[in-house]
Amino acid sequence: MLLKWQVQRLLHQTRHSLAAPSRNPRTAVVLGRLLGIAFLVCFATGLYSHFIQDPLPGMAFLTRPVWLYQVSQGIHITAGIVCFPLIFAKLYSIFPELFQSPPVRSFPHFLERASIALFVASSLVQITIGLLNTYQWYALFPFAFRQTHYALSFVIIGSLAIHIAVKLPIIARYWRKRDAAIDDSEIAEGEHNAPDELQRLTGRRQDSGATGKIFAWIDRSPQPRPETSRRGFFAAVAVASAALVTLTAGQSFRVFDATNLFGARKNDTGPQGLPVNRTAKRAKVLESATAPDWRLTVSNGASTTSFSYDELRAMPQYEVVLPIACVEGWSQYATWQGPRLKELIARVGAEASSTVRITSLEQGSIYAQTTMQPEFVRDDLTLVALDLEGEPLDIDHGYPARMIAPARPGVLQTKWLSTLEVMS
Repeated sequence: MLLKWQVQRLLHQTRHSLAAPSRNPRTAVVLGRLLGIAFLVCFATGLYSHFIQDPLPGMAFLTRPVWLYQVSQGIHITAGIVCFPLIFAKLYSIFPELFQSPPVRSFPHFLERASIALFVASSLVQITIGLLNTYQWYALFPFAFRQTHYALSFVIIGSLAIHIAVKLPIIARYWRKRDAAIDDSEIAEGEHNAPDELQRLTGRRQDSGATGKIFAWIDRSPQPRPETSRRGFFAAVAVASAALVTLTAGQSFRVFDATNLFGARKNDTGPQGLPVNRTAKRAKVLESATAPDWRLTVSNGASTTSFSYDELRAMPQYEVVLPIACVEGWSQYATWQGPRLKELIARVGAEASSTVRITSLEQGSIYAQTTMQPEFVRDDLTLVALDLEGEPLDIDHGYPARMIAPARPGVLQTKWLSTLEVMS
């Protein structure tokens, strides 16, 4: 029993020494509120990105405004990056609570600690692999990124919901509390209940024998030395968050382009002034895409027609201004020119409301074959693009022909086209 008291004394002193004005329930609630909003935004925009790539039966998506996916995915990546300072600040604010005595007091307390442990662990993995994905450092992943990222999002939201349910009384108590002096009982809730806890365990009064000595040790615990005020702490978190947005959001939002120092992509860079994710060399299409006998095959059941490059150019050409918006978060507007997809499939007797399977010459990619839903096929802005910014496509941008459609992820804007197959 004495050893147990000594452990409790150590936990008590450690917790007491970590106390600071910036570590209290009010701080934890405010940071939790911000972090919860950030994760819910990431969850909602992540679901949109997931299902637009892998739609469930009956799903349809908006094609207007044309920047819908660009903004949605830009917010997703930016909010994910801002989660770094928020989650570390949250961990800082609750750090003394790791040294509670006893470590587990009841089943609800166990549920609370388990849910926050799961939430923190899965959150740190989620935002870390998300950040690495923006730089396409896939070699660091011993797993399929997109499937793992999707599954972890539900783990995070589920553990967050459990944590909120368990901590709801504290959240409600401190939700509206203004910035004011907080007494010691709020800085480390339950800290001064250690004597009562020891008395409950021993059934002895504070002034009796060994227990009295334990209380004497507790009474001599060093007083906390405030180092950072709450205002100063929140200011530091705000500055860190603002700096991350300013230095990275330019890859998604042009207004921050001048300060985009650490974003994975920079506007107006790459062939024809447009960034490239996957080059023709990596896709292994250098020979097939430049072959003189290249043709685009369009089929609808038994009806099949193939078009040479010159025949595609002989069709009516349309010009559209659309963004390339990649799942990694970067995006940029560009001017594209080529025939409309719906006019191409009309040559094989297909309706504009058809679903079309698109196949690329690309090798070794899960996106070498994609499916375009009717809402995109029939849109006047959906082209088989032959030109970019008034010039023939650079081979890294999909020469001789690629797809371009409004409000659609860049990975689905298939490059180096080979066949278009009407499915329905």
